[in-house]
Amino acid sequence: MVEQNHINIRQLVPPFELKFTDNAIKVLEKRYLKRNEAGVPVETPEQMLMRVAYSIAGMDAKYEPGKDIEQVAGRFYELMGNLEFLPNSPTLMNAGRELGQLSACFVLPVEDSMESIFETIKNTALIHKSGGGTGFSFSRIRPKNDVVLSTKGISSGPISFMTVFDAATETIKQGGTRRGANMGILRVDHPDILDFIHSKEQTDKLNNFNISVAITEEFMNAVEHNAEYELLNPRTRQTGGTLNAREVFNSIIHHAWLTGEPGIIFLDRINKANPTPQIGQIESTNPCGEQPLLPYESCNLGSINLAKMVNRINGVYEIDWDKLKQTTKDAVHFLDNVIDANRFPLPKIEQMTKANRKIGLGVMGFADMLVKLEIPYDSEDAIAIAGKTMKTIREAGREMSHELAGKRGAFPNFKGSIYDTPGAKPLRNATITTIAPTGTLSIIAGVSSGIEPIFALAYTRNVLDNTQLPEIHPLFFDTAKREHFYSDELVKKVVEKGSAHKISEVPEKWQKVFSVAHDITPLWHIKMQAAFQEYVDNAVSKTVNFHGDATQHDVEDVYWLAYKLGCKGVTVYRDGSRESQVLSVNGNDHKAKEDTAIQKQSSSPKPRPEVISGTTRRMTTGCGNLYVTINEDKEGPFEVFAAMGKAGGCSSSQTEAISRLISLSLRTGIDRETIIKQLKGVRCPAPARERGGGVILSCADAIAKAIERHLEESQGKQTENKPTFSLDASSITGVNAKHNIKETPYVLEGDMLYPSCPECGSVMMPSEGCYTCPSCGYSKCL
Repeated sequence: MVEQNHINIRQLVPPFELKFTDNAIKVLEKRYLKRNEAGVPVETPEQMLMRVAYSIAGMDAKYEPGKDIEQVAGRFYELMGNLEFLPNSPTLMNAGRELGQLSACFVLPVEDSMESIFETIKNTALIHKSGGGTGFSFSRIRPKNDVVLSTKGISSGPISFMTVFDAATETIKQGGTRRGANMGILRVDHPDILDFIHSKEQTDKLNNFNISVAITEEFMNAVEHNAEYELLNPRTRQTGGTLNAREVFNSIIHHAWLTGEPGIIFLDRINKANPTPQIGQIESTNPCGEQPLLPYESCNLGSINLAKMVNRINGVYEIDWDKLKQTTKDAVHFLDNVIDANRFPLPKIEQMTKANRKIGLGVMGFADMLVKLEIPYDSEDAIAIAGKTMKTIREAGREMSHELAGKRGAFPNFKGSIYDTPGAKPLRNATITTIAPTGTLSIIAGVSSGIEPIFALAYTRNVLDNTQLPEIHPLFFDTAKREHFYSDELVKKVVEKGSAHKISEVPEKWQKVFSVAHDITPLWHIKMQAAFQEYVDNAVSKTVNFHGDATQHDVEDVYWLAYKLGCKGVTVYRDGSRESQVLSVNGNDHKAKEDTAIQKQSSSPKPRPEVISGTTRRMTTGCGNLYVTINEDKEGPFEVFAAMGKAGGCSSSQTEAISRLISLSLRTGIDRETIIKQLKGVRCPAPARERGGGVILSCADAIAKAIERHLEESQGKQTENKPTFSLDASSITGVNAKHNIKETPYVLEGDMLYPSCPECGSVMMPSEGCYTCPSCGYSKCL
């Protein structure tokens, strides 16, 4: 496929000024525009949009020879240039170019054989290289310790294979522009479900995966009745024991509260809406959970900017329903063409995708539209607007899909589908609507993300000279000016708080209208998700934000409401849950409070006894052998000494300084796991391999691992000869180290704690299952 030459847009459409913000231009230049071998952009945003418009419009000629393609391209250009509609990132990046892979979402099967597993890993690499994200169900893999007939050995189980997928993903940077993202799903009736729920308890594990538990109706009924439910061995299809459903549900809740994962998907509900049950059952979704797909199926997505679907008449904004309908029809036309323009990474994916022709049209800028309408997000009026808006999009979308089917034919698997009923209208697409994350797209459009509330009215942005500047939401700025409550002092307060709530200078009406994510109670988040889900064919990407002091009961309430209101899944995020983990709550609240009290009392280090015993461990580092001595008192590790062979100078002084601080921390009562977490993963320019295959990244990393191994051995866990699997090129080269979110510093923005972007240092916002940087567009799975 030859890349399209640049088109003079004046030949195709009446010229008009593109209204990209400075930040949108920066994101486009960094991630979307075509570049030369030196990495310098060689096309303008106008040329990028025309490249995309012309490539996608050209597919009309396949069905309607003689069609005025330039007219169609002009309309598509107008849609994107006016920021009324944008396709998913791979389409913007790759349409009309040699790579030509335009889909964002893929699901691959993982069967219960070594051949299938590693074939899927290979296919995953091809998809990630082309810019797509992948979802997997590991539910078909036999549980750990199950028999392996071919070798007479025992199975290691699905979690062990997930780590292989994770390591493979870590080595691939997608098309030079995006990092691979995965969804890992396990059925709640799999015998290894508890291991799966615990698998991301440590935040340095499976960092390239979002994980979700596939929950069945049978399980939810058992939870309601506090009953046992059966586990099913996928190899034998026989019962693999039972578990108490409520205890498993509580474990899911606890870990979601603790780290944000696992999420949950209601699998039976998803399959009830499966448009092609005659082809197969849906087992997994894409990485953010909004796109359920059959094995080898892909889907291309796009979003209508609802902030552009309103008109100001006599000083009051109103929704332009006719414009919304027409934009929807044009967007469906565009997305159906994308399927034909797409260059698929695998023949099986092309075959399945073209057989069902699923598209996922969603929205962004919903919160901005509500602000313009002067409607608070957490109100029944907003819920009603959500339902009416999405119903209009679904009806107009199906009308257009029927119109396309008349010209081009129904999707090939239409016969036997849920639409194949007497007198039914044929459809071109098995699914039409999806609410997807719009992290970087919403930055390009300059609006709120998806159906999320405004995340913050102000945040700090890093500019090129490392100066930090406050970024004020433009609608809040304009409203404050228009309503005469603007002042420089107000701006300072909003920047400090991130919200207008309880700021006396802001009238109560506007405090409510400009509610941000953390001003809105979690139950309203779910009610909004459910309002959209009612009219969405696929699912809804939505994050329920909790304050850091939220309890597990709060999370449980959200899960039950999501289940009762018909949502297909739910993801939660509690502030700070990725940085600090409280290990006991609810029934053990008193224990957590006691631990806190003990730490507060231990402000002075314990005195050192005259005689103390310990062990010395040799650690291999890039600077030579490091000898780490760990001494213990009756309560465990008490102090640490580290010496670098015969080295002196900086190496010796730095290891001594680290050891002194660790010893001070241990003697003051700071949690050992916290100490390990702070030092483990610190990198230096000279990492080294250990004999067992592991990698020591620095002296600090070596000391942390020495303490960790000491603790494991003291607990009876012999780890010296434990085999280590490593496929992490970034551990060796350091090339991808900056993309590991857990290693980035955290920033206090208002009264919330957020990670800083590893590329530009700005504050990253958690929403729709991702961290997204509003400054440069960098994104990463939560």
